[in-house]
Amino acid sequence: MKDVVVIGAGKIGSVVSDMLAGSGDYRVAVVDNSQAQLDALEVGEGVATHQAEISEPGALDGVLSGKFAVLSAAPFHLTTSIAEAAARSGVHYLDLTEDVASTRRAKELAVTAQSAFIPQCGLAPGFISIVANDLAKRFDRLESVRMRVGALPQYPSNALNYNLTWSTDGVINEYCEPCEAIVEGELVEVPPMEEREEFSLDGITYEAFNTSGGLGTLADTLKGKVRTLNYRTIRYPGHAAIMKALLNDLGLRHRREVLKDILENAVPATMQDVVVIFVTVSGYRNGRLLQETYANKVYSRQLGAHLRSAIQVTTASGICAVLDLLAEGRLPSRGFIRQEDIALDVFLANRFGRNYALSNMTHLAA
Repeated sequence: MKDVVVIGAGKIGSVVSDMLAGSGDYRVAVVDNSQAQLDALEVGEGVATHQAEISEPGALDGVLSGKFAVLSAAPFHLTTSIAEAAARSGVHYLDLTEDVASTRRAKELAVTAQSAFIPQCGLAPGFISIVANDLAKRFDRLESVRMRVGALPQYPSNALNYNLTWSTDGVINEYCEPCEAIVEGELVEVPPMEEREEFSLDGITYEAFNTSGGLGTLADTLKGKVRTLNYRTIRYPGHAAIMKALLNDLGLRHRREVLKDILENAVPATMQDVVVIFVTVSGYRNGRLLQETYANKVYSRQLGAHLRSAIQVTTASGICAVLDLLAEGRLPSRGFIRQEDIALDVFLANRFGRNYALSNMTHLAA
């Protein structure tokens, strides 16, 4: 039985805590700034709770002392404080952030840390990098790696064609921050919300556009090995145009708290969502130009006593699977670990990783 601390009692933290506690192999304590959030946790018995001001220096040190790992499901702007507390306490560190600056700080801390630092353990970044790297390794020489992910309502019914299924802060951040990409072999920054495209999957039309953070560390890993590498978020057509009007024309990218308040009071949440994962890799094998595609849809489902949304299932399963692999000794116990260091077959064979394999998946090669 290993003692772990989950930071954040929100949509994802509650599922992570419930899954780990329900496995019977982890004693779980949840920490949050808000006592109201802790009181509203939808988890089984045996999960301890602690209220603490996470951003205050030293606030987490006592809670983390002697623990096996800390898992951050907190807003991205708190991630650095949690990583620094993990380094001071000598515990393993895992997070779900898409924030590039936070991941760079985690990488710096890992250089001298006595424990493992594994950021970006969710869906995108996270599982998407595991899939893309698995496909990439099948080629003698790479041409392009194109990664597309979206958490969407199954039944869109507003002009945005969107419902809140994830962190509002996280969505706004990825819509506003610069995006990494490899273009003609060079690592560059590209603007968010641009380079919109459309594609169809299972007869449904989607749009996709640049957003920040989804590549994770894969851009550095594949630099010099691929001509084109990019990540785009999937939405239903029409979403990008409205969000660009809010962010750019109305200037709300500079007033993010106002935009957050508008979205959370006007756009309802839903548990009836679908996560769409679409990765296409092309390159040369035995002298032939070939393409392989991984396409997967994950739907909301019952986990234990609670209905969990698709984004909760995929994100929580990602970080829980990585923790399991770390606890089993299948990942290094010290230093910086990238998502693409994890083998896809090993991930999917894990008890938590199987939540991806149980979905409506097609794996196509051409």
